[in-house]
Amino acid sequence: MRVIIIGAGTGGLALAHGLKQAGFDVRVFEKDASRVKGRIGHRVGISPAGSYALQQCLPPDVFDVFVATCARSPRYFNMLTEGMDELLSMDGFNSAEEDPVDSEKSVHRMTLRQVLLTGLEDVVAFGKQFEHYEENADSTVTAFFADGSSATGDVLVGADGARSKLRKQRLPQARMEETGILSIAARVPLTTETRALVSEKVRLGVSLVLAPKGMGGIIHTMEFKWDANGIKPRTAVADADIIRNWPGMQYNEAQDYILWAIWAARRWYPQDPANLDAEASKKLALTMTEGWSPQFRRLIELSELETLNSINIRTSVPLEPFVSSRVTLLGDAVHTMTPGRGVGANTALEDAALLSRRLIEVREGERDLLSAIHAYEGEMLEYSRHVVLESRKQMDARDAIHKPLIGRLMLAIMRTVMRTVNHLPAVKRKMQEKQMELRRIRNTRQRVQLA
Repeated sequence: MRVIIIGAGTGGLALAHGLKQAGFDVRVFEKDASRVKGRIGHRVGISPAGSYALQQCLPPDVFDVFVATCARSPRYFNMLTEGMDELLSMDGFNSAEEDPVDSEKSVHRMTLRQVLLTGLEDVVAFGKQFEHYEENADSTVTAFFADGSSATGDVLVGADGARSKLRKQRLPQARMEETGILSIAARVPLTTETRALVSEKVRLGVSLVLAPKGMGGIIHTMEFKWDANGIKPRTAVADADIIRNWPGMQYNEAQDYILWAIWAARRWYPQDPANLDAEASKKLALTMTEGWSPQFRRLIELSELETLNSINIRTSVPLEPFVSSRVTLLGDAVHTMTPGRGVGANTALEDAALLSRRLIEVREGERDLLSAIHAYEGEMLEYSRHVVLESRKQMDARDAIHKPLIGRLMLAIMRTVMRTVNHLPAVKRKMQEKQMELRRIRNTRQRVQLA
């Protein structure tokens, strides 16, 4: 079976690994000119469910590289005011840090890309802008590219992101909606100066800011096992050997940094950041955070301009079931979601592991091709619907928190509740246990689904 994948993102590359391991003839076509071009981004959070999906798709040695190249796992989950005062802080956020699968992980987006490209050098073609596809009389599918070339296979998979051209042809009924939320983000090198701008709990955790007008923010420090001088002291010998011998390291540009981001309803922005260059966007971020902590604003001032980006946060509208064909989709190409729950990459990985499993069943004679794709799409639409809607609830300008009067009241109530819980250890412990139990239930469901 010949499988063509459009897009060398997280989901597309994970699927390619799963199929290549199973002996499929798989090819990936990516519009970026090379493995180090495009996809400017920062942190990607990988949940235990995402790690499990990766483990199902990747060769063991590549999965080991993924684990070794993750940043230090977050220990705390913090809620802060815009003045950086603590509202709530939960310890033991990642009690299973040493477990290669059952732990929350943070990885630099470009590092993850280099990991997933490892072992696929003969499979991925760069500089291939997808234009359209045609279904042929012999039950094959041909993808056509802007450079005049084409590729024909038995299955065509769209993994080309939120702006998917393949989706527009395959599912013209699919719709995207604006959430009304705009975000600005950048990273700051972790230096002696910037380290002093955040508390120890903030540096070692993931911290969310609850600010007036429904504004939000995040601070997350990414610290790796290597730097410009090589492998850091006290790195485990096994990890040091993996990183040192990993060919992808020559393409990796991650160094320790602090990620910051802010977001707010469009109505609160004096200008649309999408129309600004990096320097103007930084100035806009400083304008938006007037009255915030001087330390947070200093992080904005020290940002690397080339990493500063603005996002108009959009979301897909969940699809109703559709008639399956030899052309299917995964990840953001079919279910774009807001970063509100931080599960976009994990859902794409779940898609990749599930689709790989269903296509392997075709090879093993357990299903015919169309019924396998239909089974994948049915399951994918069901679980993605939930996370798309839940992610939107976290970032939607229609929510009352963004309204001038009721928003202030809601913010005051939320802050009071968090401060109260923060000073009641038994209540805080129960809250954390409940969250951990919900995570275990979700991960168990996903593992059963992929088994």
